[in-house]
Amino acid sequence: MGRLFWKFFLCIMLAQVTATIGIGGTFWLKNRAAQQERALDIDTSPPAQMAIEAASATLEAGGSKALQQFLGKMERLRVFAVDAQGQELMGRKVHPAILGKARALLAQGSPHAVVREVSGSDGAHYLLFLPSSVRFRTAEAGAARDTLNAFTLSGPRAMSGPRADAPGMLPPHPDYQRGPPPGPRMDSPYRTFIPLAAAIAASLLFSFLLAWYFARPIRDLRQAFEAASHGDLAPRFHASSKRADELTDLGRDFDRMTGRLRSLMDSQTRLLHDVSHELRSPLARLQAAIGLAHQQPEKMDASMQRIERESERMDKLIGELLTLSRLEAGAASPLSEDVGIADLLHDVMEDARYEAKARQVGIALAGDAAIADAAVTGRPELLARAVENVVRNAVKHSPDGGTVEMNLSRLHDGKQDLLRIAVQDRGPGVASADLASIFQPFFRASHTQHSTDGHGLGLAIAQHVISAHGGRIGASLRSGGGLCVEMLLPVKTPG
Repeated sequence: MGRLFWKFFLCIMLAQVTATIGIGGTFWLKNRAAQQERALDIDTSPPAQMAIEAASATLEAGGSKALQQFLGKMERLRVFAVDAQGQELMGRKVHPAILGKARALLAQGSPHAVVREVSGSDGAHYLLFLPSSVRFRTAEAGAARDTLNAFTLSGPRAMSGPRADAPGMLPPHPDYQRGPPPGPRMDSPYRTFIPLAAAIAASLLFSFLLAWYFARPIRDLRQAFEAASHGDLAPRFHASSKRADELTDLGRDFDRMTGRLRSLMDSQTRLLHDVSHELRSPLARLQAAIGLAHQQPEKMDASMQRIERESERMDKLIGELLTLSRLEAGAASPLSEDVGIADLLHDVMEDARYEAKARQVGIALAGDAAIADAAVTGRPELLARAVENVVRNAVKHSPDGGTVEMNLSRLHDGKQDLLRIAVQDRGPGVASADLASIFQPFFRASHTQHSTDGHGLGLAIAQHVISAHGGRIGASLRSGGGLCVEMLLPVKTPG
């Protein structure tokens, strides 16, 4: 178990102990207040009634001295005898609240078996009552026995009044004649300890399970970070899909992050491999041209032309790589300029027609009249580069004497107005499985594997540019042969 687990465990345990103490203390104070309130009440139990009856008979028969002797022999049920001045016969302190309740019960008019005002044989007047007590309530059987014993012992010796079993007196209950009450049970401390031990054990178990529940995904995440630091970016939180909490969501986010990093690393590795492959061929041709110039000085002009052509090709490749790298890194300036589509396409068409003349390839433009004033918010040089790459790619793969068609239209996808630019050719096309791959850097179709004209970066650059402008690009095969590349760009709404 790690340090975080024990921190969770101790915090949860302390919280439970604090809550237990708080709740237990509240109930204890409430029960104590209730006990104190009950202690200031008048005892109305049957043993209390028997004690009041015995005390009344003793006072009436033997006077205050006999009552004092009778009360001195009672150990549990201590009857209070209060005179008119508020003095108790045995010198005990009487709480004013209890005395007030006793007098209130007596003033109700109806006789009460637990509160009596009795006159003794010596002329003394006393108010007899019995205060309530928890101790008295839990020892009623023994208390009744003490009452009867005290009355039996003091009655015949101290007074000549009636016996305990005389008419008008309560007979002793059979349960009170079975002998002395059992002594205090020895297992009372264990009864108190068992609930406390059970509560502590339950708190420990609950704290352990809750701390383990919190610490486990964090521990797994730590292991994932450690593995990632050593280059292992494999996902690790798929097995915890049943959990639904923030820690598991954090683990899944980490998996997505590592998956993205792995994809980027694979892409960078593949890009480095492709760049190395693309640079190796012109470098090899450069070395061959330099060697030929040294061996055959009379062919120096041809060798220099080859060197110049390969240098231009390498410069073009590096320029395209830099453009692609900036687009992938998002280093381009903000897209805040309004670009007129009509003027942009006119310039692109003029440049493409100039290059297509050598192969007698025509370029036809058709579109709605509504696009004449259409504008796109963005960077004109990037948009022109994207459209030019698509058009030049179509010209390059079109047969000699063929035609590249460019169709323009506007449509609405339910959210915004879009400008559709479709560039179509009648070239060999690509396989259906490669339609999504042609926008990847350095992709070469099977029929262009040995072509040295181009590096496979044009469509990749076009995809990044269109995506940066909030649009999308895709390719489809034409019926009858050829390829159609469709670009969709959001049109700025005049306002």
